[in-house]
Parts: sequence; C-alpha cells; structure tokens
Amino acid sequence: MLTVLGFAMIATFLVLIMLKKMSPIAALVLIPALFCVAVGQGAQLGDYVIEGVGKLAPTAAMLMFAIVYFGVMIDVGLFDPIVRGILRFCKADPVRVVVGTAVLAAIVSLDGDGSTTFMITVSAMYPLYKRLKMSLVVMTGVAATANGVMNTLPWGGPTARAATALKLDAADIFVPMIPALGVGLLFVFVLAYVLGRRERKRIGYLSLDEVLVPETDAVLVTAGGGTGESGGGKAAGSTGDAPGAGVGEGDGFQGLDPHRATLRPRLYWFNAALTVALLAAMILELLPIPVLFLLGAALALTVNFPKTAEQKERIAAHADNVLNVAGMVFAAAVFTGVLTGTGMVKHMADWLVGAIPAGMGPHMALVTGVLSLPLTYFMSNDGFYFGVLPVLAEAGAAHGVSSLEIARASLVGQALHMSSPLVPAVYVLVGMAKVEFGDHTRFTVKWAALTSLVVLAAGILFGIV
Repeated sequence: MLTVLGFAMIATFLVLIMLKKMSPIAALVLIPALFCVAVGQGAQLGDYVIEGVGKLAPTAAMLMFAIVYFGVMIDVGLFDPIVRGILRFCKADPVRVVVGTAVLAAIVSLDGDGSTTFMITVSAMYPLYKRLKMSLVVMTGVAATANGVMNTLPWGGPTARAATALKLDAADIFVPMIPALGVGLLFVFVLAYVLGRRERKRIGYLSLDEVLVPETDAVLVTAGGGTGESGGGKAAGSTGDAPGAGVGEGDGFQGLDPHRATLRPRLYWFNAALTVALLAAMILELLPIPVLFLLGAALALTVNFPKTAEQKERIAAHADNVLNVAGMVFAAAVFTGVLTGTGMVKHMADWLVGAIPAGMGPHMALVTGVLSLPLTYFMSNDGFYFGVLPVLAEAGAAHGVSSLEIARASLVGQALHMSSPLVPAVYVLVGMAKVEFGDHTRFTVKWAALTSLVVLAAGILFGIV
C-alpha cells in the first residue's frame, strides 16, 4: 500500500507542477501533507516535517550564503573576464550560445557545487538568450545536464557517498569511470549543438550588428543579479547610474554592465584568491560547507563594501534569490520528510529491487545503472546511496558482481538527478533564469535521461560497468 501511495504522491506532484496547477512550493508542502493523512499517519506529520527540515537546514544555510557570496563576486566583477570570453565566442549565433552554455556550465562545475555553477552560468548567458529571443528552457536544460555529468567528481557528492556506503576508495570508483563520463559530456556538447541548430532555424542567424540595435525591451543582468530595463535609468540592484542597454562601447554585446558602480577592479586579485581558497577548503573539507560560505560571504562583504549601508544594499539586492531558494528547500523538506518518515521511500525501493528477475543477477551492474535513473530522480542522493545501493551491491555479490562495478554503475543517473525536484540547486537555476519549474522539467527530463543512458552504454562498451 505504501509503495502505491509513494508513487502516486510523486506522480501527483509532477503532474500538478508540469500542468502549472500549483506552484512548486505549494505542491511540495500540500501534496505530502495530504498523503501523510491518507496513510493514517497525520498525527506524525509535524515530527516528519521537523526531521526533514533538520536534515535540510545545513543545505538551506549553504545555499543562502553561497548566493550572497557569489552574488557579491558577480557584483564586483570577478567573473566578467569569463563572461566576456564566452560572449566573444558566442557572438550572435544561437548554436554558439547554446554550446557556450554547456562549456561554461561544465567548466564552473569543477568546483563541485551546483548552485555556484547555475548562478555563474545564468548571470553570463541570460542576457544573451533574452536579447536573441532564444528559449530559456534550452539554457536551463543544457546547464543542468552538463552539471549533472560533472556532479560525479569525487568532491561533488555522489562518488563520495557510494564509496562510503560500500566501504570503497572514491578514486577506485571515479578514475575508471572517466572515459564513460567523458563520452557523456561529449554527448551534452553534441546535444547543445543540435538544440542550438534548432534555435537558429527558429529565430534565424543574426549578425552582431543586428543584436546591438537598441530595443526598448532589452534585458540586462545587473549587479544585483536581477534585470534592468534598457533606457538609461538606474539598473536594479545598482548603487549608481548605469547605462541600461548593456552594450559597452568598443566591447560589443555585454551581459553584465561593464560600468556598474559595484565593480572593485583594485580588489580583483583579492577576490580571486579568496574564491580559490574557499573552493580549496571546500574540496579538502577543512570546515563544513555552510560554515565556509558563511565566513566567505561575511569577509567578501566587509572587504569589498566596508560601509554598513553598502553591505545592507548588497544583501537586499540578492534577497529575492535567497528567499526563493531557502523557501523552496524548506518546502522540499516537507516532501522528503513525509516520503521517508512514512516508510514510502523504503517500500518503493524494496519493491523495485524485488522486481528484478532472478536471471538478471549476473547483470546487476547494468540493473543498478538503469535503476539509478528513476531512483536518484525520486529520491535524495543520501537515500539512494545509503539505503538502496548496499542492497543492490549485496545482490550483485551473490552473483559474482564486484561492489566497484555496482558503485560505478550507480553514478550514471546523475545527469537526470540534477533536475530532480528534490535537488535545491535546480531552484537556483530556474529562479534566476525566470523559468517555470514545470517547463524546465518537461523539456529537460528526456534529454537528461538520454545522457545518463549514453554514459551507461559507454561504461558497458569500455568494460567499466
């Protein structure tokens, strides 16, 4: 019964948000609450929610201060050289824009944090997509899928969880998977090229001169991470007058206003060193990630904006993103709390594992790879790697399949996992891109699932899985 209700709850949630009948926050709260009552455990709803909130509170704190930190870094111009380089490469060609999105997302994903990747990628590419009238779900879909493949880095999370759950070395899991993951990333670039060709066919091939023609509806990502209307007034989130069209003289199309008052060119190398130190400390796990971002945000604000009024203004400029993401994370805590507390997720996993035919025993690595797609989409990585993976590994061991093969196969679903409604970072992506979560899901799931299957096929072909 709990198995059926668990699948029904997830299906109801997905249908309602994709049909835009409910907002994600409302659906994440109300649907699990109703199903909790339906299974006769309404009295425990409060306990389940508090437990879920407790588990996700560090994630919410990390995202809040990460948004402030990287928002400030965008404000002061740390990423402007990267943005200019990508924009010079993209010019006004939709194919180059989409491929550039995939490349930028993949490069920034090296830090292992999805929220960081999405904040930088959207800040760089959003103005260009708007100016060329390109589909924003193409941007979010390509960025999420590229980040999903890169999320398998040992410091990204899933590989470390698989290693911990099965008592293996993370390097022994990840290093042999590099060729298959490389094929997956190459597939994302090919996919970006195909989607870019489709966009070029839809909107045409524009010259750079055409893009630079001023329009009243041109959109500019400003220092505050919001949008400013073209027209010479103050840009939203800026502390001074900014040229509203986002076109720098002599530089061509600019996504970030090159003359915004928040720029701190004299502190560029300090900010670069601080960011590198922060990412290094995160990879080396010197302190918990929420603590690192809290300290980093406080230091970045204090050094770049020594006046209290300026600090308050910067925090206010990023408050919308912070509130939206934190609210979504705590709403997701209700969903995960009920799913776990009622036992639905355990019954669903047991049913899926039990449904594996006995004859598939020698092919448990393949089975694990296929199951990783739906299970990491409908479950948290913690739930899958610590709850389901050990069971799959035990079943594989009974048929002579090594734990290393099972662990490697478990990574292939990450391209799809990054668009799961249970991943907080995806709300940073759709929020900053101003895309409905349902639209993003409808567009992305099929391409992300296909990418995961390509990684699995490559793993089998290379004899890794």
